[in-house]
Amino acid sequence: MSPSPLITRTVPALRRAVDNLRKRKATVALVPTMGALHDGHVSLVRLAKRRASRVVVSIFVNPTQFSPSEDFGAYPRTWKSDIAKLAAEDVDIVWHPGVEAMYPEGFATRIVPEGPALAGLEDRFRPHFFGGVATVVGKLFTQCRPDVAIFGEKDFQQLRVVTQMTRDLDLGVKVIGSRTVRERDGLAMSSRNVYLSPTERQTATVLYRAMTDSAGRIRAGEAIASAMARGAEMVATAGFALDYFELRHAETLAPVTSRKDGPLRILVAARLGTTRLIDNIAV
Repeated sequence: MSPSPLITRTVPALRRAVDNLRKRKATVALVPTMGALHDGHVSLVRLAKRRASRVVVSIFVNPTQFSPSEDFGAYPRTWKSDIAKLAAEDVDIVWHPGVEAMYPEGFATRIVPEGPALAGLEDRFRPHFFGGVATVVGKLFTQCRPDVAIFGEKDFQQLRVVTQMTRDLDLGVKVIGSRTVRERDGLAMSSRNVYLSPTERQTATVLYRAMTDSAGRIRAGEAIASAMARGAEMVATAGFALDYFELRHAETLAPVTSRKDGPLRILVAARLGTTRLIDNIAV
């Protein structure tokens, strides 16, 4: 049976633990999470272990990236299961601060990202989101001081925002994206999938099918506008309330009009019942 990771809840305790790893010439990878861990998170941990000799996993449900109408209070929290999964993967340290440790009384500083944070995708529907993400990730990086940090590609705009912020602020962390892990039927693994009813769970696979259909049409030479319209129609016809179904440049997230515009990515966000799902694939 694998030993449980060291659990730290204050910044001084975390820094002592990381310093102890550094004294042994360790390289350190950070995997930021909000808990409710699934196989997608486990894949991030395994990639982290390939990129560094020691791994820190943070578990913090960050209130600043939720609006009052979103699911902060209901967001799944599965602490015992999370720790069991991390122990099985031989994670070294779990950073599990409370809100008061991350945002103590008098906290008054925010990071306000631009560039890919203003691409007209998630920011159009959740204008508060990337400021909350950038601030908490900036804090995590300065608290943990990792060599590398691993983020899933499922939250693709977030990955681009964090990469840009890290470069712009000279934070000295190599940000690495990890491919999206999917269920057998193509649905991207997500902590929010538990909100789906059995019927909604079956319908949710349409997101992946619509993206792959549009990507295939674009690769075959069909006009971008018609290929993307077909995918959006598939999503809407299945009963989703579609927020966006967009083809963007994979690095800048700028809109594209031609297959020659650079590496391409299809990104989608849609609501099914009370659950909002996001996904993306390379073209």
